[in-house]
Amino acid sequence: MADKSMDQLRALLKSYEERTAKLQVAVKPVHDEGERRRRACGERLKTVVRGVLERFMDALKNAGHEAAIEDRTDSADAYPSVTLAFTPRLAGGGRAALRSLLVFRYDPRRGIAVARDIKPSPTKGRVVTSSTDRIGTMKVEAVTVEWVETKTLSFIETVLQVN
Repeated sequence: MADKSMDQLRALLKSYEERTAKLQVAVKPVHDEGERRRRACGERLKTVVRGVLERFMDALKNAGHEAAIEDRTDSADAYPSVTLAFTPRLAGGGRAALRSLLVFRYDPRRGIAVARDIKPSPTKGRVVTSSTDRIGTMKVEAVTVEWVETKTLSFIETVLQVN
């Protein structure tokens, strides 16, 4: 009886192994494709978006404003993103303006999504709220220098207007 039980156990284990091997093969390409797209987006953000944002950051700093870039394109635990943080210099040496953000982030369903979080200066007497609005999306392979420049100029213009 023990031999029969062991034979049944071996048969069960073998069928389980065959069944799970088929499942792993079916699931693996989907995971690899998603990871490939995420990495391609991170590369596009690095090569196209970051280059444009660096030029704008340099121009803003040369004009006396504060600007920085936060690059999260190599992060394995999050969607890749590149952010331009911009704090305009207030004329007259008053209190400092607040930091506004322009974020280019990977959206697995749409490509690269652009969002901005604009904070008006407290000296304007406005209530400061944190609300991010999406100002566009583009397929990863369609992102161009001109598109990034347009979004960045629009963001900077709005920040300067509300401050």
